[in-house]
Amino acid sequence: MIGRIDHLVLTVADIAATTRFYERALGMKAEFFRGPEGQPRHALLFGQQKINLQDRDTDTPTKAAAPTFGSGDFCLIAALPLDEVIAHLAREAIALEAGPVARRGALGALRSIYFRDPDGNLVEVAEYVGS
Repeated sequence: MIGRIDHLVLTVADIAATTRFYERALGMKAEFFRGPEGQPRHALLFGQQKINLQDRDTDTPTKAAAPTFGSGDFCLIAALPLDEVIAHLAREAIALEAGPVARRGALGALRSIYFRDPDGNLVEVAEYVGS
């Protein structure tokens, strides 16, 4: 019944700071748009997906029941070799919390790294390895 993830939502303390971090760390592109009721919305675009950003004051009728800073934990698949991502993060002084380590993803074996964003969300970046 479900084909793929379109977007996920992170509740963050500072939308501008989070946007700058993901642009710098992972090359995501910021998007500003208006929701159906005209409320301002913010997102980070990558591949064919996006991460919507909201703070506690974001006004939208469809919001998590208990939005919490730092509760995100998600895995992104790198568009280039993981070693290049690791080198980029090192140049940007973004510390790895773990990895590279072996993990299991939706389609098979992964090689993953972990780091945290400004709110403490755990970000996993991975590449698929051998079959």
